[in-house]
Formats: sequence, C-alpha cells, structure tokens
Amino acid sequence: MGSNAGGFDFDLCKRNAMLEGKGVTLPKAWKTGTTISGLVFKDGVVLGADTRSTAGDTVADKNCSKIHYITDNMYACGAGTAADLEHVTDMVSGQLALHKYATGRQPRVITAMTMFKQHLFKYQGHVGAALVLGGVDLNGPHLFTIYPHGSTDSLPFATMGSGSVNAMAMFEAYYKDDMNREEAMALVAKSIRAGVFNDLGSGSNIDLCVITKDGVEYLRNYEYLMAKTYSRKYPVKYAPGTATVLRTKVLSLKNVEVTEGVPEEMDVS
Repeated sequence: MGSNAGGFDFDLCKRNAMLEGKGVTLPKAWKTGTTISGLVFKDGVVLGADTRSTAGDTVADKNCSKIHYITDNMYACGAGTAADLEHVTDMVSGQLALHKYATGRQPRVITAMTMFKQHLFKYQGHVGAALVLGGVDLNGPHLFTIYPHGSTDSLPFATMGSGSVNAMAMFEAYYKDDMNREEAMALVAKSIRAGVFNDLGSGSNIDLCVITKDGVEYLRNYEYLMAKTYSRKYPVKYAPGTATVLRTKVLSLKNVEVTEGVPEEMDVS
C-alpha cells in the first residue's frame, strides 16, 4: 500500500536522470522576472512591485498585480511562478480568516510568515513562491522576506525577484530610519523603477501598497513607466493617390436577376 504522507513524490527523479544520461533533453524551467520591494517607515510599511508578467522571453501580461491580499492588515508581494503565488497566498489568507473568526483577534504578521515558511519548507523549494510580506499588527509594523525553500528574514527594507539587486542598490544608498510616508513611498517607487529599467524580466508600471494602523491604501499603477509614445488614430484615413491603382473593373447590377426560392418546412422527424 502507498504512503498517505503529503507532499510531492520524487520517485521519477531517477528515471529523469537515466533519460538525461541517454541524451534525452528534458524540459527546463522558464526563467521568471519580477522586481518587488518593501520598507518599514515611521508609521507602517510600504510595499512595491512592477507589473510585467513573463512566460520565458515573452511578455504575457503588461499590467498584472503582484501585491496579494492576505488580511485587512497585511499584504504580500510575490515573485516566482504566478500559479504557485496565487494559490499559496489564497490558502494562507483563508487560514488566517478562519483563525480570526475563531479567536476574535486581528491576525499577527508573524503568524502569516510562519504559515508561509512551514508550507514552503515542506516542498523544499519546488513551490515557486518568493514573498515580501508586510503588515501592521498590535506590535507595530513588520516586514519579512520568505524564500521558496522556507527560509525567512526580518529586515527594515527588503527586495526580491530578478531585479532585486537593482532595487537593493537604491535602498542601501537612500534608506534612513524613521522615514515619513511620502519619503518611504518615493524610495520604494525609486527601487522598483531601478528594477524596471535595468532588468529585462521587470517592466511596465509601479504598484504601491501603504499599510498603517489606520488602514491600507493600495495604489494601482502609481507610476506609468512604459506608456506608448505613439497612439494610432482610428479609423486610418489615407490621402487619395497614396496607393497606385493598377487596374479597375466595374460590374453593373442593373441586369442581375434575383430569384426567390419557395419556403420549405423544417424536417422535424
């Protein structure tokens, strides 16, 4: 009888290694591209993300949302596999909602972080979800990074994704303690902008999410970085003579005989 233990089944790893040894080319994982970041300021947390979704070297969506709702007091930016991120964040969000109803208390950010890390560690990195989790609870503002294999960090500022190095350069150069709301928003936007313009996997626009004890402000398309420089006008009108006329043939419909057929009943047998 098979085991009832949860998790992935790795029995086919030896088969794959044998096929690869015989020269069979196995499908490779597609490279993902994203720039996400967040920082803690005096009154809360600011999260930021770009909006480009890629499928290999193809831009699949120019304006997707990478900042996921967890609870009313916390959100998570996601980098990695879109399906994994969507399902993992929805799963933890649902568990925290049930926890809130059972206890009658606002969920803590560290509770969500623990749920994420325990789930991801169980799958040893095979669930492609890298997260920047931010929120405010009774203990104040918190910011965590959660890696796909389950390790976590608690930092005053954090970046993840293929453009994380570019974003981190902005934080290391301009971050300071006890920033106000406007300064924090400007710096997070600056970090995402660095990823968008220096990383091919990141692009399009900037989304921000400001979380304080008073509530959440989700700023969708806070900045448009790659707007179209030319807008085509419809309908397109061409001046006479633009295209050369090679020959002309005119058909007259005056002598065309129109014959109307006799209506037939539909066969319903």
